[in-house]
Amino acid sequence: MLLCALRRVERSPLLGCLKKRSCPLFVQLGYTLVVWKLDRLGRSLKDLITRITELNDRKIGFKSLTENIDTTTSGEKLIFHIFGALAEFERDIIKERTNTGLEAARTRGKLGGRPKALSPEKIKLARKLYADTSTSVAEICKMLGISRIHCSGM
Repeated sequence: MLLCALRRVERSPLLGCLKKRSCPLFVQLGYTLVVWKLDRLGRSLKDLITRITELNDRKIGFKSLTENIDTTTSGEKLIFHIFGALAEFERDIIKERTNTGLEAARTRGKLGGRPKALSPEKIKLARKLYADTSTSVAEICKMLGISRIHCSGM
């Protein structure tokens, strides 16, 4: 059994170890890859199923500690696919609810995002001051109460 501490490791080093023989953690025939959580192996159900299928084709087991899934048995493979489908369903529901909420807020006149740093009047004033070369950018920013980043591109 190969136990990898992948809690803070990104997917790319892990996936590299699944494919590259030069990796010191290269997963070989007969090993069982153990991860903390399913999302460490893939982002979507399709991605997870692809990776698990690749592992099965190479005769490598898979175990997820959080979901208590072990794909070395037929029953556990079934449970893996059911859990994966439920997780994808849950993500889709959350996405639909979020989009519905944003749409409802827009119809009520609410706009998301950060408020504008400058009103149209202050933008006109800043441009006028910027065109007058006697006022420095730092002075303009201080007058308007903004950072230099907001002064760029005037």
